Amino acid sequence: MTATTAEKNDLTPQGHPQRWLILGVICLAQLTVLLDNTVLNVAIPSLTEELDASGSDIQWMINAYSLVQSGLLLTAGSAADRYGRKKMLAAGLVLFGVGSLVAGLADSSAQLIAARAGMGVGGALLMTTTLAVVVQIFSDEERVKAIGLWATVNSLGFAAGPLIGGVMLDHFWWGAIFLINIPVAIIGLVAVLSLVPESKNPQGDRPDLLGALLSTIGMAGVVFAIISGPEHGWLSGRVLASAGVGAVALAAFALWELKIPYPMLDMHFFRNQRFVGAVAGSILVAFGMGGSLYLLTQHLQFVLGYGPLDAGLRTAPLALTVVALNLTGVGARILPKLGTPGTIASGMTLLSGGLVAIAVLGRDSYSGMLLGLVVMGAGIAVAMPAMANAIMSAIPPEKAGVGAGVNGTLAEFGNGLGVAVLGAVLNSRFAALIPGAVSAASLPAALAAADSPDAEREITDAFASGLETSQLVGAAAVLAGGLLAAMLLRRAERADSPVAAA
Repeated sequence: MTATTAEKNDLTPQGHPQRWLILGVICLAQLTVLLDNTVLNVAIPSLTEELDASGSDIQWMINAYSLVQSGLLLTAGSAADRYGRKKMLAAGLVLFGVGSLVAGLADSSAQLIAARAGMGVGGALLMTTTLAVVVQIFSDEERVKAIGLWATVNSLGFAAGPLIGGVMLDHFWWGAIFLINIPVAIIGLVAVLSLVPESKNPQGDRPDLLGALLSTIGMAGVVFAIISGPEHGWLSGRVLASAGVGAVALAAFALWELKIPYPMLDMHFFRNQRFVGAVAGSILVAFGMGGSLYLLTQHLQFVLGYGPLDAGLRTAPLALTVVALNLTGVGARILPKLGTPGTIASGMTLLSGGLVAIAVLGRDSYSGMLLGLVVMGAGIAVAMPAMANAIMSAIPPEKAGVGAGVNGTLAEFGNGLGVAVLGAVLNSRFAALIPGAVSAASLPAALAAADSPDAEREITDAFASGLETSQLVGAAAVLAGGLLAAMLLRRAERADSPVAAA
């Protein structure tokens, strides 16, 4: 990579002299973005009541942010490489703060969905630049540990969202969960402008706007089909048309990326088995984690009867386990002993086991759910840093922003897909079990239409059964992804060994 003057002046062989303080600033910005992926989960009952939101509206409130962000992450990373990572980081904080203000003041489902989509633009800039800056300011020796701490914040953001959302909803109206982002964004902006060094690659790739558009349309079309399937029928015209548009757009995206001289995503990366293995693992960890938390907060509130704050507090063991294991360096110590394939396989097996424990043991009580959350946290703490490091190692250093975009895209796409797929499994199972005369649009609607305590009990049991099935589907996907990722990474290491020896 061609270093800029700023890089030459600020960096030493040991990294930037203020690298750990800068990492703290970066983690603050990253945490704000990631909290927004899950903070809405505990607000689902409030939004259903106050905005008269349907189950489909709720899923789009969650997915609009993720899908826009996913579509723009690669372009944002490419722009950061070319125009400056510090500039893009600051711009992302500004856009995210403004979007949070609009979301907090929204008074309809449509306005909130639109505001969430706008926040996704700022989130894309933040997610790509944070990891790219980490790669730039740390030496090779410290980079794995720094990425581990960065990954800890990723996990903390996903898991702490319900807790923070519960605290806010216990004292304020639902809009406060967005307005709290504004002071954090302002503090982060001041710190970024004061501390973070500018770095860029003047010969970097140009932004690929058509690629961003095609990827966004493609992912939105596929996920919309998954969300609409249970309600309208998997073979209905709406679902088939949406799935067809998504598939065509994604195919066009792949062909376009192969043709242009400055692709947003170099498709030749997929010839690298190390890259493909890390990609598969990253998507499915996010799939299991995002989808399970979406289901878990509904289970705690709708089935076990906890309020928003209590539900948020009961998801905290997941985040605390991740933070404790990563801060004590457990994952960093396991990686040299087991290697990247073994570390990823072990972590994802634990994550899958945690999902099974939640499904089987946590249906009627919190104690079984607690065990599952702790096991899930252990799996995430072991697997996520290894996967992030594997992805960044497989991409040239001069494309650090694009590499961060790839990593973020996988996490966002996996999270959105997890919410959509596991939510669709839940809805299908729920609709199949409850009486035909009761509406299956949402659990509150079904309970409101029930005409007796026995009917209410039957509806609640059906919802719990749907949750159990969904968690087991997520567990199977995560376990399969872990084994696939480990196999591909092991094969790539064996292929590299003769080359290194020669």
